[in-house]
Amino acid sequence: MSAFDRAVEFVLAREGGYSNDTHDSGGETKFGISKAAYPNLDIKNLTVEAAKAIYKADYWDRCSCGSFPQPISFVLFDSAVNQGPSKAIRLLQAALKVQQDGRVGPETIRAAQRADIGFLTAMFVARRAFQYSLHPEVIRYGQGWFNRLAECHQLAMTEK
Repeated sequence: MSAFDRAVEFVLAREGGYSNDTHDSGGETKFGISKAAYPNLDIKNLTVEAAKAIYKADYWDRCSCGSFPQPISFVLFDSAVNQGPSKAIRLLQAALKVQQDGRVGPETIRAAQRADIGFLTAMFVARRAFQYSLHPEVIRYGQGWFNRLAECHQLAMTEK
């Protein structure tokens, strides 16, 4: 199984099927793909295959996840899905102590390849957690976000 397949399997297992939670800023959502992010997409009739194609192009490839060592690629992908691609990249860049421009370039990739992966992963996860703590809906969704983050971290570290 490819790194992308493992990562998207994790995401799909946690994002679930169709929902239209009035408290969720994404609005109508299926497999974690939201109407807010894809206003012209028929969310209700979205297939798993179409969701995977979106995740591959707009999250995995956009964040250059395949350029990073495991477990960073796994945590970066989950962050991109749950917190947005640009935010995910900036959080990783902050953990790497490189320019936080929200775009993956050679400096970000080189810094990640030189880093102590266990420490970098822990710092990235901590930055994600801090961002969750600042979210206005943390009281409503926070426990689920933190549980997902703990599971993501644990699985990423066992998949090295």
